[in-house]
Parts: sequence; C-alpha cells; structure tokens
Amino acid sequence: MSEPTPASTISAAKSHRIRSFVRREGHFTPAQQRAFAQHWQHYGLDYTGQLRDFDIVFNRQAPRVLEIGFGNGEAMAWAVAHDPDRDHIGIDVHRPGVGRLLNMLAAQTAVHARVYNHDAVEILQHEIAPGSLDEVRILFPDPWQKKRHHKRRLIQPTFVALLEQRIRPGGLLHLATDWADYAEYMFTVMDAAPAWRNRAGPGQASSRPPWRIATRFEQRGLRLGHGVWDLLYDRR
Repeated sequence: MSEPTPASTISAAKSHRIRSFVRREGHFTPAQQRAFAQHWQHYGLDYTGQLRDFDIVFNRQAPRVLEIGFGNGEAMAWAVAHDPDRDHIGIDVHRPGVGRLLNMLAAQTAVHARVYNHDAVEILQHEIAPGSLDEVRILFPDPWQKKRHHKRRLIQPTFVALLEQRIRPGGLLHLATDWADYAEYMFTVMDAAPAWRNRAGPGQASSRPPWRIATRFEQRGLRLGHGVWDLLYDRR
C-alpha cells in the first residue's frame, strides 16, 4: 500500500546491533541532488555524536516533533506547513527522499524544520537530550514481512525504551502501518511497556489523527481495500 519507508538501525539484545533498513537509493534525480547543494546548509543537520541544543538550532524555545523515516517527505512537509508553533525534525537514510523534502521545505521557506540523513538510533542516543521531545512519529516503517526478518523491525522493546527516555512525560508516540501483522506486533511490544498508555485502549487502533495526511500511496491502498492502523501512545 504505502511505499516502504527506510527505518533506522535498532539495538537488539545486549550490545548486538542489526540494521533494520536497506539503502534503497532508487533514482536520485538532478533536482534532488541540487537540493543537497542548495538547501542542506540551511535545513540539514550533520551528525556530530554530541548533544545538540535545538533552542540554538531553531533560535527559539518550542515543542519538538521528531519524525523517523519520513520517506518521500510528503507527510512531514504538510505537517511543517500546518504546525508552525512546533519545531519539526526529520530523520531518514534515503537520500532521494531527503532531497525531495529539502526542496519542499525551501519552497515553503520553512523556518521551523530541520533534517538528518543518518541513522536514527545514533541520533537519539547521542544528539537528543532525555525528555526533550514532545512527539515522535514513525509512519509506515519497513514491515520486514518474513518471519525470519522480524528481528529487524524498528519497533522493538529496546528501541521503545530509548524513545521512552527521549519523550517527555505526557508526550506522544504515533505509529502507523498498513500491515496487519506488523500492527499486531506493535501492539504486543507497546502494550507490554508500562511507560506507555494506548489512547484507544490495549490492542486497539485509533482513527487517523488530523495531523497525519493520507499519502498518495495510502489512498491507493485504501482504494484496493487495504487496512491502515494508527497507534497513539501517551508517555506516562
């Protein structure tokens, strides 16, 4: 239904790390390449491995929304345009999608959005302070359908524990998938984590919230009769 969004690396049991994404570069258009040359200096954030002061980055104090795996950037660009009171940070490893989002942000002359082209786990671990995020969105991550690949899925207990540290109490984790099996997997992981409360009740999906648009891929899937699950979890 939706185009698989490259996810980040996850930390599995103990110190073993597994890459849950594959760099599907696809066609890197001249316009997307120019976006890096023309707009990265303004909208891009280079990974440094050091804690980052986002009040300095955005030149203000405001609530922060982090989107992990924004794909082609369509949903994040819409959110940025319709939510000026919050600062938006996007992370994706897929350079064509990053380039496309850079062009969209530049067209909006957005001042409250920044983009990483790096592994999300490393950014969360080293550049984002504990309790500094108001919301995290992970929309349509790679479902890794085959059972032997389930361990590569982004939503795992260790990753959810990391998000627990970075999202403030009262903050929100928004997950979405168009794979029923992955939705069940997400419910299992999230409902077992005591720091999170499902807004719709254990094992229940919420209606698509107004801040998430239905992308073209999603609309196509809905016409084909596919399902979509939005999972909204509040940080206790």
